[in-house]
Amino acid sequence: MIIPWQQLTPEALENLIESFVLREGTDYGEQERSLTQKVADVRRQLQSGEAVLVWSELHESVNIMPRGQFRE
Repeated sequence: MIIPWQQLTPEALENLIESFVLREGTDYGEQERSLTQKVADVRRQLQSGEAVLVWSELHESVNIMPRGQFRE
């Protein structure tokens, strides 16, 4: 189930994005990016609709994923 990111408090959204960025372990190529930059990138993707917040009933957790990969 998609959770509208606008329904979260700013603090909850920030914590969720930070947690996501820190666990991803994504390689950003030759240029190292700061946590602040990574969080801003994910926030921008949520705002543009490229990424969505997804609640998993099975795992009782929230994840961030590309909209194209989400299947209900």
